[in-house]
Amino acid sequence: MRLLATIAVGIALLGVVPVPPASALAAPTPATPPVTQGTSSPAPSPAAATWGVAPSSARGPNGRPAFSYKLDPGANLTDYVGVTNHSNRPLTLNLYASDAVTTTRGGFDLLAADRKPTDVGSWVRLPSRTLTIPSTSRLDVPFTLTVPRNATPGDHAGGIVASLAGTAVDAQGNQVAVDHRVGARIYLRVTGELQPTLTVEDLRVRHTGSANPLAGGTVTATFTVRNTGNVRLSGRPVLGVSGPFGLARRSVAGAALPEILPGGELTTTVRMAGVPPLFRLTTNATITPAAMGDQVLDPPPRAGTAQAAVWAVPWPQLALLALLILAGWALIAARRRRAAQFARAVAAAREEGRAQAGRAPDGQDIPVAVGRQPSAAADGGSAPDDHPMPDADRSGPGPDNRHPTTDNTRKDEK
Repeated sequence: MRLLATIAVGIALLGVVPVPPASALAAPTPATPPVTQGTSSPAPSPAAATWGVAPSSARGPNGRPAFSYKLDPGANLTDYVGVTNHSNRPLTLNLYASDAVTTTRGGFDLLAADRKPTDVGSWVRLPSRTLTIPSTSRLDVPFTLTVPRNATPGDHAGGIVASLAGTAVDAQGNQVAVDHRVGARIYLRVTGELQPTLTVEDLRVRHTGSANPLAGGTVTATFTVRNTGNVRLSGRPVLGVSGPFGLARRSVAGAALPEILPGGELTTTVRMAGVPPLFRLTTNATITPAAMGDQVLDPPPRAGTAQAAVWAVPWPQLALLALLILAGWALIAARRRRAAQFARAVAAAREEGRAQAGRAPDGQDIPVAVGRQPSAAADGGSAPDDHPMPDADRSGPGPDNRHPTTDNTRKDEK
């Protein structure tokens, strides 16, 4: 099945470019691709054709890298574009002007061949749509550029393109029509008030934690930088990250952005490593506009910024903390158990000591006095001896040991 498509391959904006070139400015594939050829005869093989497009003059190329102008509204001028055929055969090329756009990756591109320009590409008038160039020759083609009276101030970008149609086979085996384009850039500044402005939109942030609890995670911020002013600009994005109450505030600069045309946009990504997971992180993406080339922005423009928050739960750190708490609790519990065992051992030793102290050496129990004899001093007599004699010893002879009852009985008998 034949599939026809117009694929713009290889718009080189300076010098000579062989076909098929590795393009730094590839136009998008149109949805309904017309096949454009310079003549009714089949287009020559692009592999055998090489041509170049560059700013020129009536006497030939003058070394300019691009068509650069600064004009008032309503002004017009005449200039030349040089188209050189480096092939050993004549070439019939399509020659036209178009508007420039910024790709999402920051490349300089022109509208597809089937899209009608509405800006500086529509202000350029060429003498013919097609151009036939003899082999190894150059043609210096005049063109006019007329600035509308109602043109908006600021930068307008486009290009003059020489294209060659051909056919090729894609990876699926389908035959496609290919439009090889080579061009030179046009930079036009219309006088008036300049408004250099870049804005940050669609900020998306994610935090990727580390399995190492002693290392921080990575914050990745992806956002769109849009040129909402009227000056082509560049800039360097800066990503700032901080925790609650501004804790651990850090910032990192990303790669410098390429040229962004007025109305254009591109998407960029900035990463920051070693970010501590402080549960809730606040991120700020900032872009400060920078002038292209030798332009001077006076006064300096304001920076565009956007803010977003992202959760950064420190799971590895929480797991480590839980392990430390568990280890501390286990250590305290072990110490308490050892202290309780030691206290029980001491109490048992004391009880055993008391039990051993209450026994005679031969194992007989030692009587223990329950109470004390009443003291004779309590009845007004003398205190008993430290070692009182038994009652049997006290009943022995002697006047002191006689019983008064016995004496009275004897008196009655008499």
